[in-house]
Amino acid sequence: QVQLVESGGGLVQAGGSLRLSCAASGRTFSSYAMGWFRQPPGKEREFVATIRWNDANTYYVDSMKGRFTISRDNARNTVYLQMNSLRPEDTAVYYCAAKNAFGNWPPTRPYQYGTWGQGTQVTVSS
Repeated sequence: QVQLVESGGGLVQAGGSLRLSCAASGRTFSSYAMGWFRQPPGKEREFVATIRWNDANTYYVDSMKGRFTISRDNARNTVYLQMNSLRPEDTAVYYCAAKNAFGNWPPTRPYQYGTWGQGTQVTVSS
């Protein structure tokens, strides 16, 4: 099994930046792709971005293209989410997830991921 630990969340003013990290351990070679999701207060979990381990192919939800960047460091088994120009509506708990089997690309639905981290809170003040 893969274990995931997120870090890097916090409180930031609107217009600021944060970089989230997701460290993977365990059977990381079995992962196909990694994704970032977020869950705003009182709302459902929503897709943010995904990246494939082998070729770093990425996919973003349209509303975050140009502001958010997903990347990975294979040597460190770590996936990052660089978030720039943050807005109050970006406030959410951010989760990373591992998709542990090949499948359709891009995987944008929570059910497509088998392993989840505990989440990290991001709060953007106006």
